[in-house]
Amino acid sequence: GDSVITVQLTEEDKVEDDVVFYLVFTGSTVQHCTSTRKINPGSLETISPGHDCCETVKVALCASREGHPVLVVAEESFQFVQDEAYDAAQFLATCAGNQQALNFTRFLDRSRPPAADVDFLDEKVALAFRHLKLPAEWNVLGADQSLTENIPRETLMHFAVRLGLLRLTWFLLQQPGGRGALSIHNNEGATPVSLALERGYQKLHQLLTEEEAREPDSWGTLSHTVHSGDYSVKHHRGLDVYMLTAEA
Repeated sequence: GDSVITVQLTEEDKVEDDVVFYLVFTGSTVQHCTSTRKINPGSLETISPGHDCCETVKVALCASREGHPVLVVAEESFQFVQDEAYDAAQFLATCAGNQQALNFTRFLDRSRPPAADVDFLDEKVALAFRHLKLPAEWNVLGADQSLTENIPRETLMHFAVRLGLLRLTWFLLQQPGGRGALSIHNNEGATPVSLALERGYQKLHQLLTEEEAREPDSWGTLSHTVHSGDYSVKHHRGLDVYMLTAEA
């Protein structure tokens, strides 16, 4: 999701300014409707939706004009594929609370990837996490809620903070168990908060310690989503387009 899609119109489709174009993506269980913005008389731009599974969906370009019926201008197929970021998000989601898996992720820290790579990883994995269908009982600390905060252990929050993943940390903070993870010590006695301080991640430390800390700017400018039952509406601030997603 959240990739830019460009639509090229044919000569006969280049119509007056009062015509509004939008795309409708119809999957097996979810349907998305996105508004578009006109770049020039022959080109439109919009944002691809984050889908719930890997499949080929039907996408229709529709035209709407006040006082006229909605017209389907063109139809095409569109394939959602599973990439490395989605694989990584799935792996992390399933290993919440799994000490063997979480200790394994620590070897990533030894290679210390360049800042640009970390930022790319952060954006893609956090975005994939937002589109995962997490179980209703999913918790940042794992399934075993009988463990007390006094038991030293690695958490997903330690992983995100250790690598300096600002957006992923923000996402985890909003999930069940996210705030509770901040006070848990690992086997070295470090909490996610002390890790951020030790590594000099000032923005991350601020995010973890300020009660009214706002979401990261680079994340907030991407999009804002409002959920209501089986529906959600997303506003992509960069392109100023809207997307309505509904469960079929």
